[in-house]
Amino acid sequence: MIIKRVMAGVNAANCYIVFDEETREAVVLDPGGDVDDICKALNQFGATVKYIVLTHGHFDHTTGVEELKSIVGAPVAIGFEDNEMVLKGAMYYGPLPDGGADILLKDGDTLKFGGHTMTVIETPGHTPGGICLLVENDIFTGDTLFAGSIGRTDLAGGDYDTIIHSIKSKLMSLADTVAVHPGHGPSSTINREKLMNPFMR
Repeated sequence: MIIKRVMAGVNAANCYIVFDEETREAVVLDPGGDVDDICKALNQFGATVKYIVLTHGHFDHTTGVEELKSIVGAPVAIGFEDNEMVLKGAMYYGPLPDGGADILLKDGDTLKFGGHTMTVIETPGHTPGGICLLVENDIFTGDTLFAGSIGRTDLAGGDYDTIIHSIKSKLMSLADTVAVHPGHGPSSTINREKLMNPFMR
C-alpha cells in the first residue's frame, strides 16, 4: 500500500491517495481543491479511484469533490451528520454534489479497495459527523487529531468535550505504532501523541 499526500486548496489541506499496487485501486481522502494536482498523482500511479471519502464536511476538505467525481466517477462517502450539515447549508460546510454524498458512513463501516479494508471510526467534536479512517497500521484523522494539537471546536457543530472524548476513547486506544495522518500538517504516531500532545494530559 502506498500513501501519497497532496496539499490541496487554499488552506493547503492534506488530501491523501491510498493506493493498492497490485490492483491499482485507490481511495482519495479529502480532495479540498487543486484537482489537477490530485489527478496528476493518480495518473502517475495508473490508479482507478474506487471511493472519494471525506473525514468531515468543511469546505477546505470538500471543495474539489464535485470536480474530482466528474473525472473519476467514484462515489462520495461522508459521515451522516456532516452530510446533513452540508445539506442544510451550515456555515463552513460543503460543497458536495447535488443531493449530498452517495454513501453515508457510520462507526464500524468498512470500505474495501484492492486487498485492503478501510474501517470507519466515528470521532465527533470538530464536526458532528467527523470520522477517522483506519487502514492496517495507518489512521487518517482529518481535523480531529493533529501532530501536537487537536481540531478547533468553535465552528458550527463543534464541541470541545466531545472531541477530547473521541480522541481519548477511540484513537488513543489504538496501537502505539499506528501512524497518524492528519488533515493539516505533518504526520505523527499514536505513541507520540500520547506522550507529547498537551491535550492528552
